[in-house]
Amino acid sequence: MPNCPNPTLLFWASSINSELKGKKHQRSVPSCHYQRTIPSSPAPGVDGVTNMEGDLQSSRSLRLSRRGDRSNQNPAKDFDVGLFSSGRVSQDYPMKIVWKRGFVRLVLVVGILWMLLILLALLFHIWSCQTSVSFLSAMCNKDSKVYTMLDTMGFVSKDPKPHRCPIPLSNDPDKIAIPTGRTPNEIVKNLSYVMGDDVPSNGAQSSPLFGGHPSWKQREESFKLKSNMKVHCGFIQGGGAEMDVADIKYVKKCKFVVASGIFDGYDLPHEPSNISFSSKKLFCFLMVVDEVSLKFMRENGTVKEDSAGGKWVGIWRLILLKHPPYDEPRRNGKVPKILTHRLFPEAQYSIWIDGKMELIVDPLLILERYLWRGKHTFAIAQHKHHRSIYEEADANKRRKRYARPLIDLHMKIYYYEGMKPWSLNKKTISDVPEGAIIIREHTAMNNLFSCLWFNEVHLFTPRDQLSFGYVAYRLGDSFKFFMFPNCEYNSLFVLHPHTREHSSPIEWVKEINQLTKNSNLRESRGGLGLFTPYPGDLDSVVLPNVTRTSKAG
Repeated sequence: MPNCPNPTLLFWASSINSELKGKKHQRSVPSCHYQRTIPSSPAPGVDGVTNMEGDLQSSRSLRLSRRGDRSNQNPAKDFDVGLFSSGRVSQDYPMKIVWKRGFVRLVLVVGILWMLLILLALLFHIWSCQTSVSFLSAMCNKDSKVYTMLDTMGFVSKDPKPHRCPIPLSNDPDKIAIPTGRTPNEIVKNLSYVMGDDVPSNGAQSSPLFGGHPSWKQREESFKLKSNMKVHCGFIQGGGAEMDVADIKYVKKCKFVVASGIFDGYDLPHEPSNISFSSKKLFCFLMVVDEVSLKFMRENGTVKEDSAGGKWVGIWRLILLKHPPYDEPRRNGKVPKILTHRLFPEAQYSIWIDGKMELIVDPLLILERYLWRGKHTFAIAQHKHHRSIYEEADANKRRKRYARPLIDLHMKIYYYEGMKPWSLNKKTISDVPEGAIIIREHTAMNNLFSCLWFNEVHLFTPRDQLSFGYVAYRLGDSFKFFMFPNCEYNSLFVLHPHTREHSSPIEWVKEINQLTKNSNLRESRGGLGLFTPYPGDLDSVVLPNVTRTSKAG
């Protein structure tokens, strides 16, 4: 039997050994078995207490010895601990694990932060397109692929007004009764046009202008309705926009016209769809182009030429305008758009559609719905977002559609001449149209309206939506037009993107002195009314505050 230590000392040694376990390898402690002798009659007093303490120590020593036996049965654990407690392996291996785990965590954290950054950028893009803050909304690009993707995924909140809605059209274009007579001219019976230009004697403009040099007095007189009227209406001799002889001969037979226009190669013709056989026989589909666009179409499309010299792209007959009258392609596009009756003088009805649009409704159904059914002679769509021209002007400035100081000057002239912001008290639904589709019967009053509308575009900015409401205001109840819902307007066509975006130096002008110091920035043949002294005190004019009625636009 081994020499057993004192039980009390063994207890404290075992406690210390338990705390040091895993740090140092311990030698096993020999098991000692203590025989507990219980006296039959323990002696009272001190000896009794001594015996009780001895029993307690014996019980503790038995338990500790059993623990020692169990610990001695697992030498592998002590060996593993010892292996890592000394040597190179015990130091390098845990560090490698720490580095690997740290690198994985770093990659995960960076990935999560990157995804959150992208999500925040997308949310900011959506918010900028729908906020009422002018600076932020100006950064929105709704034509971008990102916005289109977000809209497709349903992340863009929808406008409460529907984008498209059904049009109450007739079922069969072949059964539409075409009016035999023309709407009578009751107020203006005879309308003629100024053909020669009075070139100013100061030599500021040596050659004639397409729109002429109408004076402020002539402009004012043109709004006073009479039975016989003679007004400026473009096509001044020597001003440009000349048609080929073959085209002049062709359009003389066109009584019903679907017209469009492409300038400076920004678009390619889009073939209309859902066109009935009756409409193909009745309508002339005329696409007005300049020489740049014709060359672009020949290089990128199929232009066929007939025996009479006519040029065709599908159903469209190309009408070439040589010598563009303006420096600005957008202003050139207003010639066929507004002055359709001048280009095609035999036309009784016309439907204008912008060059980037594909017509998807039969033109006979359009005339029946928007003109004949309600006995209208002029129809145009309501703008989706704006009703006041001052709100539309603010949107044009934010989106850099033209020089901001010139837009302000344009609006000051209108405000000085009595054009108030649109309100519910006005008789019209809106002062701002969507001008991409215009449906007209070519009456004398409608032709006069078109001439006066074009004169405003010629004198001021090429933003024709700013001028439409003003001319309607000046003619008053004498000019009647039907402004139909915007959702129907969007159901008439499929919109295609431009082949390229347009930008001109004048669009980036912020201060009027930039134009006075550098004449190359401004147009040389348009907008002359903005640089001609106005016979009124415009310095005292304060434009009305613009309250944005829509987050978009």
